[in-house]
Amino acid sequence: MTNLELSILFFLQLTFILAVCRVVGMLAKRIGQPQVVAEMIAGVLMGPSLFGLLLPGAQSYMFPKASMGILYAASQVGLVLYMFLVGLEFQGDLIRQRLRSAASVSASGILVPFTLGCMLALYLYKDQHFFAEGVAGWEAMLFLGAAMSITAFPMLARIIYERGLTGTSLGTLALAAGSMDDAAAWCVLALVLASFSHHPTVAVFAIGGGVLYAAFTLLVGKRLLRRLGTVAEREGGVSSRMFSLVLMLLMLCAWFTDAIHIYAVFGAFILGTAMPRGLFAREVQRMLEPLTTNFLLPLFFVYSGLNTRIGFVDTPYLWMVTLVILLAACFGKGVACWLAARLNGEPQRDALAIGTLMNARGLMELIILNIGLERGIITPTLFTIMVLMAIITTLMASPVFEYVYRRPVRFAPDAPEPGIISVHAP
Repeated sequence: MTNLELSILFFLQLTFILAVCRVVGMLAKRIGQPQVVAEMIAGVLMGPSLFGLLLPGAQSYMFPKASMGILYAASQVGLVLYMFLVGLEFQGDLIRQRLRSAASVSASGILVPFTLGCMLALYLYKDQHFFAEGVAGWEAMLFLGAAMSITAFPMLARIIYERGLTGTSLGTLALAAGSMDDAAAWCVLALVLASFSHHPTVAVFAIGGGVLYAAFTLLVGKRLLRRLGTVAEREGGVSSRMFSLVLMLLMLCAWFTDAIHIYAVFGAFILGTAMPRGLFAREVQRMLEPLTTNFLLPLFFVYSGLNTRIGFVDTPYLWMVTLVILLAACFGKGVACWLAARLNGEPQRDALAIGTLMNARGLMELIILNIGLERGIITPTLFTIMVLMAIITTLMASPVFEYVYRRPVRFAPDAPEPGIISVHAP
């Protein structure tokens, strides 16, 4: 296809993608699921698993192989902007407020699923269905461990906000634990990706460059960036000149972390955490979020869906592996975080709610899986199995949270009844 033909097709693809995501989003809303869940499912539906199965000719016309490069590049821009927004919303003071409990929940939510992921990889590595040729056993263990450890922090934050729990004991602990969990999991993934270079100098360069970038951005860059917040407060907003500077810095940071063989989203997230808060952060978020979440981010879900072929899971053995991975994911995250919260004296309801929220994988899992597929670490079969796990754990989050946290409390007949939380509470 010529560049003109690809350009014409790209606009048709955008129309189709946005329409399907919106329709699935409306259906998902009726059953209490957030838009991000709808877009994850819509991405799979537009791929070979359904659209390609029912209308293979139409699917191959809509998403020819020649157009994948454009979709991938556009989806990466959306991811970088989204991770920058996640970093911009990162609240370090929450960690300080509930440091002991949050650290315990976060450590449990990383160590247990990481260990289970390593054990599963040790078993699955013997089968060529799951890891690409040339991947060492310890590399497979590290990657699957990191992939099992991630939490859908943005979705967790959204549920906390939508339920009016921001600032409450539960909301503060969940956000603090989730942010620490994801920060640690991304650090582990950065080390894993650096190790896959198979060249010690490249790995050292990647790890060293990543540490230096993070240290410079958070220690030096953060102080320099305060000037942006001061100017925004004085001028009453973010000017177009200042906004252009922010975008330029963002693309530079994404390029640098990609160039040192980690991943662009690391640079975006760290820069976002270093940005000044207050009016500046609110204005930048207002300018970026609608375009990013409604227009660019769905492209990433579709790109992931095009790589997801449920037909690859076509034997009882593979379905058994899928079930084992799902159970390990739920036990490693949900049960471990619930137990850690209970051991730290949290009420049963809060502990169950925290375990439920921490168990969702969401978009973060898809990012990791796409990295693994693009870098030639995992096969399309394992990619599909892990995508199914991510979708199911994310689907579970909202309804299970509502059940364990919003249902009326049942007290013993002789116990005092301090109050009942309504299922319709905001």
